[in-house]
Amino acid sequence: MVPAGFLGAVAFFWPFVVAPGRFGSNYAPPLIFGVLLVLVLCVVLSEIAEGGIDSKALAMLGVLSAVNAALRPLGAGTAGIETVFFVLVLAGRVYGPGFGFVLGCTSLFASALITGGVGPWMPYQMFGCAFVGMLAGFLPRTSGRREVLMLAVYGSLSGYLFGFLLNLSFWPFSLDPNSSIAYLPGLPFTEQWHRYIAFDLATSLGWDTGRAVTNLVCVLLAGPAVLTTFRRAARKARFRAPVRFAAPRTAESDPR
Repeated sequence: MVPAGFLGAVAFFWPFVVAPGRFGSNYAPPLIFGVLLVLVLCVVLSEIAEGGIDSKALAMLGVLSAVNAALRPLGAGTAGIETVFFVLVLAGRVYGPGFGFVLGCTSLFASALITGGVGPWMPYQMFGCAFVGMLAGFLPRTSGRREVLMLAVYGSLSGYLFGFLLNLSFWPFSLDPNSSIAYLPGLPFTEQWHRYIAFDLATSLGWDTGRAVTNLVCVLLAGPAVLTTFRRAARKARFRAPVRFAAPRTAESDPR
């Protein structure tokens, strides 16, 4: 998960680190699409192969991926309302960062197949959701109302984080180079960063705010019940149950 997360971050932030003239806009999008899609598949397979996801967790992964794929069309495309992120946040919190990372990938992949949303943007959406689910698993431990409030605040911030990352996927190719907020290879990092911040605020602040408000409301309203359900399922399925070895019986301890 760590190497994949690092490479995913590089895939988002390459405009700030690639030398000018080395990454032409004609072939960059399909190349990035292919590399990211293969990388996402490798992440899922490696988590399963290394035991990070056992058969029980894999079944839960399939169920939650299907739920998210069904939820997404209910809100996607309407004023930034997204109905999948609160499930990612709560599942990542209960089942851990690795599970949250893979759930983000599989949820968006299944949703894209159902809605016909397959395109160069899909791997970026998968990685963006993967980071949302993964970071939820790293939040500090707490319980009760404090936990729900913390997850609600994080869910709101993750709405802006997702938009911030997704804008990076098309910013270098979407504007006239003469624009004051366009990507311009060769600029110093600080100036390039200022251009991107201005681009992000000008193009998607309202959309991201709709997503952030949706996440906040969904976690506050449904969070306690969903957390209880997820934790009950985890206890019954005994996810990552510790292995204990009993001491061997001796002749002295044998009651016979």
